[in-house]
Amino acid sequence: MEMLAEEGQICVAGTALEYRLIGAVPSRTPTIVMLHEGLGSVSTWGEFPRRVFERTGASVFVYSRAGYGASPPAEPGLPIDYVKRHALDVLPKIFEVIGFSRGLLLGHSDGASMATAYAGNVADPRVHGLVLMAPHFCVEPETLAEIRNARRAFETGDLRQRLARYHKYVDTAFRGWNDVWLDPRFATFNLREDLTRISVPMLIIRGDEDRYGTHRQVHMAQAICKGPLETLLIPDCGHVPHREKPALTVDAIARFYQRVSPEQTLKSQPKT
Repeated sequence: MEMLAEEGQICVAGTALEYRLIGAVPSRTPTIVMLHEGLGSVSTWGEFPRRVFERTGASVFVYSRAGYGASPPAEPGLPIDYVKRHALDVLPKIFEVIGFSRGLLLGHSDGASMATAYAGNVADPRVHGLVLMAPHFCVEPETLAEIRNARRAFETGDLRQRLARYHKYVDTAFRGWNDVWLDPRFATFNLREDLTRISVPMLIIRGDEDRYGTHRQVHMAQAICKGPLETLLIPDCGHVPHREKPALTVDAIARFYQRVSPEQTLKSQPKT
């Protein structure tokens, strides 16, 4: 376990990952670990982590996956099974390095899929709940259409320039994510079985106007999840609820945290 400053780098499996920590170290306090979207990084979260910290009182740990933000690539491109590989091979090592003791996983888009894959395959008593924003549990035609639009915007528009503000290795970051999603082999990606094995409480947040998928993702979880499941479908909101509707999103997360946090669980237990 490394001593963590407010920001810097952690070494995970020989790769330096940039991070930001708001609050006390994860070994001493409940912590919300945030997993970013397919083109996300520490900096793309903006002020959202601090707002969550201020509302919940939990520490917040955010990091950039290899090849994103200021984190150098670990390998050329992304493997076709990158979601589960990160969830099952990398995330446990991150927990070990930061001394994660208890708290929540909060993921956006690809990060929500990774949080789902972890909780569906690892019975980790430290994880008391999941917040899944715009999750992908399976591949939809609507998602692929929007990812093709992103490729055109990157190659002929200003998307590359805009992403370069957040990613040191911008071509690696974009091509890795985009190439995998548009690879025909990725069409079989599905977290249905993983969802059936999750027992911790979950909060799913989606925007009504999210063009990267449909509410079929939510309906799948509602049909098969065995544990407590809450949903928030936000009108006039697209793929990034924490940026488009920040007050509503943070409020929902804070209320969910108060219900499932380790401290609340301890308080609710009967005295002997």
